[in-house]
Amino acid sequence: MTDPNKSSFLLDFGSIYYELNITYDYYNDTFTIDPATQPCDTFTSSDVAMLVVCVFYIIVFLLAIPGNLVVGLVIGTNKQPLNPSDLYLLHLALADLLLAITLPFWATSVTQGWVFGDVMCKIVTIVQELSFYSSILFLTCISMDRYMVIVWAMEPSRVDRQFVSWGLCAAVWMVGGLLSLPGLFSSSFFSKNANHMVCGVIYNPSSAHDWRMTTRIFRHALGFVIPLAIMVPCYTITVQRLYRIRGGFQRQRAMRVIICVVVAFLLCWMPYHVAVMADTFFRAKIVPYRCPERRAVDQAMFATQSLGLLHSCVNPVLYAFVGEKFRKKLLQKLGKMGLLKKTSVSRTSRSSVSSEITSTFM
Repeated sequence: MTDPNKSSFLLDFGSIYYELNITYDYYNDTFTIDPATQPCDTFTSSDVAMLVVCVFYIIVFLLAIPGNLVVGLVIGTNKQPLNPSDLYLLHLALADLLLAITLPFWATSVTQGWVFGDVMCKIVTIVQELSFYSSILFLTCISMDRYMVIVWAMEPSRVDRQFVSWGLCAAVWMVGGLLSLPGLFSSSFFSKNANHMVCGVIYNPSSAHDWRMTTRIFRHALGFVIPLAIMVPCYTITVQRLYRIRGGFQRQRAMRVIICVVVAFLLCWMPYHVAVMADTFFRAKIVPYRCPERRAVDQAMFATQSLGLLHSCVNPVLYAFVGEKFRKKLLQKLGKMGLLKKTSVSRTSRSSVSSEITSTFM
């Protein structure tokens, strides 16, 4: 006679296997497991790849620190009051400096693990996030300023423009600071996968999904989608307007540095954002995936994050190769310091609007 409690247990046990897509053959006493339901292997990079990343971080650091210091010197020591775009470029260089400062910490953690403790883990994470958000927001401010000056031909008083631009700079740093606050939850802990101490966020299992999705939404929206939705129309309309202006060749040159800066930002950070968005869609179960897709996204996030950090040393290179006015200003500074012979720069009179358009370091 069959024990009713045992029968009930077998029914419940079978329902569990049914939910897991695992089929039990009662006659042959075997299980058939659906491969799609199995957990994917955790992505781990090779020692060679980690060494390459470490060297890459060091190279970016050595290029970004002096490069952005030179940009700050050339723009910040200008005797004339800075127009808004130059002020935003100066703060952009400061944001890139902040990002570069964090690179030695990450380079060390790649090879030796995180050895700096919980406090530095929080500080370095917050500084990195602050730099990330402030960079894209300052580029957005530049695009809006160029749009208003060139397309709308706005000529408010210089005092008003300086007041507004300084207010926007303060607002950008404040917003970036608020968005970087989740870094306070970062801490150092031992990772079994990495087999050493790492710096990261330990999520509460009961709220890990909601917390990760919330931070991802803010990162995607405020760190990429919304700024991109503002920059693309602004620069598209601005460039079209410049091509229709008589004698606009000089004014077209005025846009070269800023456009190159924005394009460089997109080339450095767009691949990373696309990879993280794909990971978000997987985690939110918006897009179905299998282990090969999961592993490909993990590899893409690992590779493109390093590419994004390259952005901290790109802008000074752009100024040097694209910005004619920047090169002249730099040579003048070097001449005053006795490192080069002083060069005279001819000055030509320009209208107020043309002077404002071409005053960006080009």
